[in-house]
Amino acid sequence: MTLPEIFDNFNSLKVLIIGDVMLDAYTWGKVERISPEAPVPIVNVRSREVRLGGAGNVVMNVQALGAEPIICSVIGSDAYGDALLKLLREQNLSTEGIIQSETRITTVKERIIAGSQQIVRVDTETDKLINDSENQILTNKIKDLAQNADVIIFEDYDKGVLSKELIHDIISFANHHNIPTIVDPKKRNFLYYQNATLFKPNLKELKEGLAIHFDVKNPEELSEAVAMLKSALDLGGVFLTLSERGVYIDFKHERKAIPAHIRTIADVSGAGDTVISIAACCLALGLSPELIAGLSNLGGGLVCESVGVVPINKELLKQEALLHLYVE
Repeated sequence: MTLPEIFDNFNSLKVLIIGDVMLDAYTWGKVERISPEAPVPIVNVRSREVRLGGAGNVVMNVQALGAEPIICSVIGSDAYGDALLKLLREQNLSTEGIIQSETRITTVKERIIAGSQQIVRVDTETDKLINDSENQILTNKIKDLAQNADVIIFEDYDKGVLSKELIHDIISFANHHNIPTIVDPKKRNFLYYQNATLFKPNLKELKEGLAIHFDVKNPEELSEAVAMLKSALDLGGVFLTLSERGVYIDFKHERKAIPAHIRTIADVSGAGDTVISIAACCLALGLSPELIAGLSNLGGGLVCESVGVVPINKELLKQEALLHLYVE
């Protein structure tokens, strides 16, 4: 399969995303005086914007690659939840996998920005697990929507949508139906993703998840740490992101370290979401471990050149891939 064929084949994929979807809210303004009530700046609001955040950014990246994303999550039956559903519809995205709960609030991360300076971030959220009833409804919905999926992404932000029981149930279901699974983990559920196809932690998550210390500059120690994780969770493979050091993959009897490409870094926000979106689509197409890691590494670096959380530009990624990657 040539690189142009790979990018064309992304368009035929259906990607199921399970995890914590949220809103990123931005309030932009100008500071001209200090409040007489307290020693804090007064922000005179110029504009406001609400965007999809959390697992929603993965949805946007998958869509930008040309695949069809379906998000499965639980949000609140509140104004923010309604706004989130409206955003999905405006982006021509399915809301079929979204459950609105009377017992939860919708997660919102609101940033107050004066000029180019973020003054404060206000988080509206809960991290308690969804209740048993919601867990069962979500599990059934995932299984129903997964029937036609080419790959399943677990996008975990530790906000309570993903439980140990749901994770085990869905991975078992996916393995039974030969649907590959890829995981973007967080701390609480780190050790619950046994038997996943591909597990994508960053360096900090790997060290904290296994409670180990090693020298990332030492190839042997890095390789041993990844092998330890792979064995501990009985994973098909591990795809480790190493920030400015690039990525490392241990999958299908291949072990490969790929350095980061030199770039002008503007903002690293959302890079991990881009990486897992590309890796998931590559995994669904059955590409080689080196190509999965290489394409994902390229995409993660590209989005770091933009300010703010932005989905990948597919055409730009394709041009970079033709320039830097070799496909037999």
